[in-house]
Amino acid sequence: MTSVALLAALPLVITDIYYQHVLVICLVYVVLGQAWNLVGGYAGQWSLGHAAFFGLGAYTSTLLLLRLNVTPWLGMVAGGLTAAAVACVIAFPCFRLRTHYFAMATLAIGETLRVLFLAFDWTGGASGLVLPVQRIPSSVDMLWASKLPYFYVILTMAVVVTLLIAQVERSRVGIYLRAINQDEDAAARLGIEPRRYKLLALAGSAFVTGVTGTFYAQYTTYIDPFSVMPSMLSVRIVLVPVFGGLGTGAGPIIGAFTLIPLSELTRVTWGGRGIGIDQVVYGAIIVWLTIWMPGGVMALVRRRRGVSGPRRRDPVATPEAGVTAT
Repeated sequence: MTSVALLAALPLVITDIYYQHVLVICLVYVVLGQAWNLVGGYAGQWSLGHAAFFGLGAYTSTLLLLRLNVTPWLGMVAGGLTAAAVACVIAFPCFRLRTHYFAMATLAIGETLRVLFLAFDWTGGASGLVLPVQRIPSSVDMLWASKLPYFYVILTMAVVVTLLIAQVERSRVGIYLRAINQDEDAAARLGIEPRRYKLLALAGSAFVTGVTGTFYAQYTTYIDPFSVMPSMLSVRIVLVPVFGGLGTGAGPIIGAFTLIPLSELTRVTWGGRGIGIDQVVYGAIIVWLTIWMPGGVMALVRRRRGVSGPRRRDPVATPEAGVTAT
């Protein structure tokens, strides 16, 4: 709680609007990383289509606000439920696939949704949608002139989601998800229903991602398929927990507060001359992680502390001796 209090006090010390913006985006990726970690880190289902859930949340709340004047606070719930519903629909064909085939299928679905949103006029097409900025400031519409209210909203979301993930990790659901991650067939033979728990993880992950998409739409006051549904967004969402440590609560926090400032630094340093440099950096980080630090920062921390995780001493059958050794 001390670290949360210190983080909450940061905007009062850092008054520069740009650095406050970086803090907000870091916290956005903390929430997105925790959401993806539930299905990717714990359940082992590497989704590359989370940008679609993010965009669905952003578009649902924005259309409700513009067409029906529904407050974004309710739009958050609607956006999350829409994303979760779509996740449940795509889960049935996609869960028949495993490993990289599942990842490619989710990536294809995400790209398909992006193209569909580009094609229809009611979504704004390629022109996108502009939120009613003339209402600023309006707490009812989640529209403020200052970045401080946005910071505290997303900080609250990050804390709540992190605590929920920690609770799930210690629960029976978390144990089942890790069992499915280790060996899905063995988990099924033990009586666990892999499809049921993978669906639960994907729906929960999509709901949180959709809620975050609503927040982002209100924060930027403008959305289009290129800004809220790009495939590169899915890659960033995945890379945040992978860098910090898959299947850990601290992993997405470490990843977000390392990679996002790094991306901003390259963008500011190179400016217009460095278009795509951040993607090159992300690619280099992926290669480096794969070769030198496959478990992420948390795995490195555990090795430095001499912690290799719980050691199981399961009975091992030795057919030659006809006995069980321990």
